[in-house]
Amino acid sequence: MPDSPSHSDDDLLRLISAGNEKAFLAFYRKHQAAIFRFALHMSGKPEVAEEVTQDVFVVVMGAAKQFDPARGTASGYLYGIARNVVRRCLERERPYLAVLDDPDNEYLARLADDRDIAIELAQSERVESLRKAVLALPPAYREVVVLCDLHELDYADAAVVLGCAIGTIRSRLHRARALLMEKMRAAERCTA
Repeated sequence: MPDSPSHSDDDLLRLISAGNEKAFLAFYRKHQAAIFRFALHMSGKPEVAEEVTQDVFVVVMGAAKQFDPARGTASGYLYGIARNVVRRCLERERPYLAVLDDPDNEYLARLADDRDIAIELAQSERVESLRKAVLALPPAYREVVVLCDLHELDYADAAVVLGCAIGTIRSRLHRARALLMEKMRAAERCTA
């Protein structure tokens, strides 16, 4: 049975490449949420994240044979596919996507019902500022922050996903974190 604990991701991908539908469903259920979150962090748009997630697993159905466990992990393979799909999607929608979104009105309405509105609003503003700061990073820096800090990939897996050396991942992550700190400090000065 493909969804049993004895089947690794490598086994599931091998079964998927042979056309095993149960293996695909088990693999999808295991990884769908992480791929959606990655796409959401990279794009800032739930609708883009949904499209990317769907496209990633369509690619997996057709290209599972291309996975080579000697080159990296299954999750690294998925993030690599997702990275490429996100880039294509953002390029295609570039004229239509704003870098920064307006706050979600439903969320603000829910906040009005909370007892300690000031504290929750301040925390929400910090989270929103951080989200905007991450989205404003150049793509190379945004990718390492999303992969390493938000999705907790180790440097080796991130290097495989991005097709670069581990040292490059370290330096990009260091620079990205410094840029984020600058952006967050600037946002705090603006709100003070």
